[in-house]
Amino acid sequence: MKIIVFGLGNFGMSLCFSLTETGNEVIAIDKQMDKINLVKDKISHAICMDSTNELAYDAVPLKDADKVIVAIGENEGAAIITAAIIKKLCDVKIISRALSPIHDTVLEAMGIHSIVHPEQDSADRLTKQINFKSTLENYQLDNNYTISEVKAKKEFYGKTLHELDSIDEYSLTLITIIREVEKKNLIGKKTIVKETIGRTSPETVILNNDILVVYGNNKDIENYCMGEEEYDLRNKNI
Repeated sequence: MKIIVFGLGNFGMSLCFSLTETGNEVIAIDKQMDKINLVKDKISHAICMDSTNELAYDAVPLKDADKVIVAIGENEGAAIITAAIIKKLCDVKIISRALSPIHDTVLEAMGIHSIVHPEQDSADRLTKQINFKSTLENYQLDNNYTISEVKAKKEFYGKTLHELDSIDEYSLTLITIIREVEKKNLIGKKTIVKETIGRTSPETVILNNDILVVYGNNKDIENYCMGEEEYDLRNKNI
């Protein structure tokens, strides 16, 4: 994957090296040239620029990136402005470091829900989550097992879980399904929200755009995602 990392503090730099070691193309961005010099020969590319200056983004291949990580840790205002500019310029998935509860709130209000706290989440752990290319969200239980949200494969649409029992290619366990539901707000306007359907049964039918919450070995999840632009479920229990 092509991943752009903004901010080369201890966390951002560790993340750049970890992502590079696992086969990703990493572009690092920081406004301090001394930090750029530390990484430029160890990753794909490094750019010295002020990420709070929107005009400077002409040199940044945002639209070609698979993910953008805002790892700025010294200036909360700069981190927020950087995330806002990226959000404005493209629809790439943004993962942002949060420095305080207020920072969390601002990011969520901007529609950025992939938020990390380096004091709790190591660069190695975040790298493993990023490397699951086709998952939506992940909760890593340990070094080997993860709970992931993945989109149902098109060939599953309209089939019950009982009908999918014969698919024995993957070793993932279905926990629940997140589904789009149409609801009316207080003024009667229809909106689409995502809700879990709770406990599934053999008669549960997979619908278009369903998100499957699965549990399994990291290698099985990676294998399931590999080579698919769409999310693929290989679950012998489904």
